Amino acid sequence: MRRLALSTTALSIAILSGCSGNESQDPFVSYDKNPYPSTYQASEQMTVLITGATVLDGLGGKLESADVLLENGVIKAVGQGIDVGNAKVIDGTGKYVTPGIIDVHSHLGAYPNPSVESHQDGNEMTHPVTAEVWVEHSVWPQDPGFETARAGGITTLQILPGSANLIGGRSVTLKNVSAHTMQAMKMPDAPYGLKMACGENPKRVYGGRKEAPSTRMGNMAGYRMAWSEATEYKRAWDKYESDYKAGKNVQAPERDFTLDTLVGVLEGDIKIHNHCYKAEEMAMMIDLSKEFGYHAGTFHHAVEAYKIGDLLAENKVCAAMWPDWWGFKMEAYDMIQENAAVVDSYQNSCAVVHSDSDTTIQRLNQEAAKIMFRANENGFDISEEHAISWITSNAAISLGIEDKTGSLQAGKQADVVIWNQSPFSVYAKAEQVFIDGAKVFDVNDPEYQAQSDFLLGQQ
Repeated sequence: MRRLALSTTALSIAILSGCSGNESQDPFVSYDKNPYPSTYQASEQMTVLITGATVLDGLGGKLESADVLLENGVIKAVGQGIDVGNAKVIDGTGKYVTPGIIDVHSHLGAYPNPSVESHQDGNEMTHPVTAEVWVEHSVWPQDPGFETARAGGITTLQILPGSANLIGGRSVTLKNVSAHTMQAMKMPDAPYGLKMACGENPKRVYGGRKEAPSTRMGNMAGYRMAWSEATEYKRAWDKYESDYKAGKNVQAPERDFTLDTLVGVLEGDIKIHNHCYKAEEMAMMIDLSKEFGYHAGTFHHAVEAYKIGDLLAENKVCAAMWPDWWGFKMEAYDMIQENAAVVDSYQNSCAVVHSDSDTTIQRLNQEAAKIMFRANENGFDISEEHAISWITSNAAISLGIEDKTGSLQAGKQADVVIWNQSPFSVYAKAEQVFIDGAKVFDVNDPEYQAQSDFLLGQQ
């Protein structure tokens, strides 16, 4: 592994340099931790009253013949007998209302369609540790996958770098709206994520290169070296800030973009999202997080999560899983189709269903339905109102946005889907989709169906 930043000697020099007397200080050195801020603005927000629907609130509640009021971009009320004179009324009789669906694992925009080589920008495969890259700088907002996902009820999604690297860079959480720029889709105040990867991918991609991992023990050593560098880097900056506040004229450490991101994790500002299949590797990654004092976050794919559901719950770690993708490589071989239900069965668990696919994301509700059906067939008792949490409130917890969206509660963002019937039916369609109280899709109204040349094809 390369040295990621300052050597220990250089760090020591940075810490010890400068005077301790009363000489006038140089200006304090700092940097903008959010240099690419969101410019997202909600579209025209409507006062909408949905009446007489079956409501799944995302938190385990189910209300029959209930009303949902959207006002000024937020959910104003959920219940029965709500009456607002100036609202646009939508008859929800026979329909279902849920929170907007959240996909915690997408590559839309970074691996967009048309799938041509010049657009494949999701993985910086130049070094095992590329924490300095931010996937938002690869997102192409014209990807028609955003539009087809919106028609499937997806209101929020996390775009991740690929999984070729031990540490692959920052993720970004987007509102699924039509926009000309990434910044206009970027969810305000959503935490960044950091993509990591276990197992076969990084050792396969980098095996054989000089100073790169070719085994799982090499992977683990690579993570430890990176976090050790980050720990020293953080110590240097903390020391600099402390000494400066004490009136000392000290020299700031050298800036390092790779370590800036890793320190963001150590400080709790950036959430880990770890591509990891095998139970023993997930357990080791939890141990790694404890060694360096950060939270292990969310394991993605997590094919063997059912083996360590107790460990995941104990450490409040989420697992984002498929219903039935398995067997395509050795680390994905030992799968059960009720995997997510087993993880979900532990107290304080956080089971999530994700897509990792530009097509599966269009029917993430039915992916959750597959798990519910298979689990109940094998002795579980999982209801619709509980299973919807796997793609709403639990997904929001994984992304650190549960205070903003993911459930139908007063004050939450009005990210709402009206379904023609139970979203767990194979015949389910998202009829209307709202993001922050603005209608962004209507299956019966072309005005709310985004048009794209890339959906029409080319002759």
